[in-house]
Amino acid sequence: MAAHQDRNLLAVIGDEDSVTGLLLAGIGNVSQNQTKNFLVVDSKTQIPTIEAAFEEFTSRKDVAILLINQHVAEKIRPMVDKYQAPFPALLEIPSKDHPYDPSKDSVLKRVQKLFGE
Repeated sequence: MAAHQDRNLLAVIGDEDSVTGLLLAGIGNVSQNQTKNFLVVDSKTQIPTIEAAFEEFTSRKDVAILLINQHVAEKIRPMVDKYQAPFPALLEIPSKDHPYDPSKDSVLKRVQKLFGE
């Protein structure tokens, strides 16, 4: 059995509106040991907390995709830029108050480099 077959969760790090919307869509998961697959980031959230959630979600074997608001990714940009594993796939998403900026997306930058753009 391939390792990616065990990956059946989405994880999200984002603002309250983004996380709430995704939880209402059904991505929420709290395991028996109270491990969650989401982190709500607000103005009081410390950067080490965001970094710890990023590390946890990218190392979990049950997460297939990690969604992160782009403005939150900016707070931990060195970690996001360094991350290159295929699973979980990392996708930067916009939020209601922060539109998507393709020039900041680390995955898009790698794709453009690959195609020589």
